[in-house]
Amino acid sequence: MMLKTAALITLLAPLVGSLVAGLGAKRIGPKGAHAVTILGMLVALSACAWLFIHTVVYHETFYGPIYTWAVSGRFQFDMGFMLDNLTAVVMLVVCFVSLLVHIYSIGYMRGDTGYARFFSYVSLFTFMMLLLVSANNFFQLFFGWEGVGLVSYLLIGFWFHKDSAATGSLKAFLVNRVGDFGFILGIA
Repeated sequence: MMLKTAALITLLAPLVGSLVAGLGAKRIGPKGAHAVTILGMLVALSACAWLFIHTVVYHETFYGPIYTWAVSGRFQFDMGFMLDNLTAVVMLVVCFVSLLVHIYSIGYMRGDTGYARFFSYVSLFTFMMLLLVSANNFFQLFFGWEGVGLVSYLLIGFWFHKDSAATGSLKAFLVNRVGDFGFILGIA
């Protein structure tokens, strides 16, 4: 398995789990929602452990594009990875902590009407965090940053019928906009 294949598996497994749990919630039910997202996290953690071993122990690295998103004049927007020791360590921590959150959430969310939606959001958060961590260009980094902000808003305001959740999600949204302004200035 090559580094970029392991990184793709690590990145896409939580996304697939999120899509299946979110879009197929009525078909697979609550148990299916947590099963598919936890399976996705186990696959991601396994691929990430392989990635960790090869970058930290064998000192392999990868820095390059995977595919091109768009071309506009002389600008090219690529999707790619920067895989080195630090990236592998952070990706492993993100996958491990996310797996623990998924497992803990089975009991915490039991009986909630938005059970499948919650698991879909947590897996989507993991995907966006991994996208942010492994980015090799500012465009992808910004996309991951925005995704983490969006899913944070969705998770904080999960119980939107409560005033405290609605207020908290609005505060998180506004603070993220301040961070976005600084991020855009930094990119410019």
